[in-house]
Amino acid sequence: MKIFAKIRFYWGAFIISFNTAVLMIPALMLFGKYKSTIVHHINRLTLFMMGGKLAQVGEMDTTADMYVMNHQGIVDIIALEALQNNHLRWVAKKELFDALWFGNLLRHGEMISLDRGNKAGLIKLIKDVKESREKYHRPVAIFPEGTRAKEQKLLPFKQGTNIIAKKLELRVQPIVITGSKWVLNEHIKTGHSGTVTYHFLPTITVKSDDNTWFETLRDNMQKVIDDEYNNNHCSR
Repeated sequence: MKIFAKIRFYWGAFIISFNTAVLMIPALMLFGKYKSTIVHHINRLTLFMMGGKLAQVGEMDTTADMYVMNHQGIVDIIALEALQNNHLRWVAKKELFDALWFGNLLRHGEMISLDRGNKAGLIKLIKDVKESREKYHRPVAIFPEGTRAKEQKLLPFKQGTNIIAKKLELRVQPIVITGSKWVLNEHIKTGHSGTVTYHFLPTITVKSDDNTWFETLRDNMQKVIDDEYNNNHCSR
């Protein structure tokens, strides 16, 4: 069984790369007016070809300015884009914009580049998030853990998300993702058919003087992760 899980991993990696390079990037270049629809449908195809399915608990708040999620790997993004068509603007580290295929995808999708090694990175991110709301009218999607987690426990959240939400007084919806690492585990390089579930938690309207919202958000997300693991045997 382990050898088949390895084969499925490399199959999944191939499908993601192929569909991105051959289908998504050319389509975005040729039909930029329909970016959100292109991304939505090609990611649905990609997830299907990988043997993944979708489920959701609660409803996505389409009036939110920012979606805050836990992070396990690339399937988190693929499956959420397959689930909805809300024209998200993802925050991604600058190094990904330099990659050959995915860099082109991020640039043509007008995603947000974050230079974590630059002290001015937070100032730029605040500007980009504000621009997303006022100019592009697109919600921002961000992983406050800052990297892909291996364990059930959430990593410490980076304070940049907290600072931006308070400064701009954003409407923030937390989303808990479970099951994506089963479909494609980038740490141990295995893949399986399975269901990726998105748990949409209540939206928070952040005020500039609210000093507890970020910690409360993390605690509530961890409770959902623990409940899924303990009661439904579903890891994040």
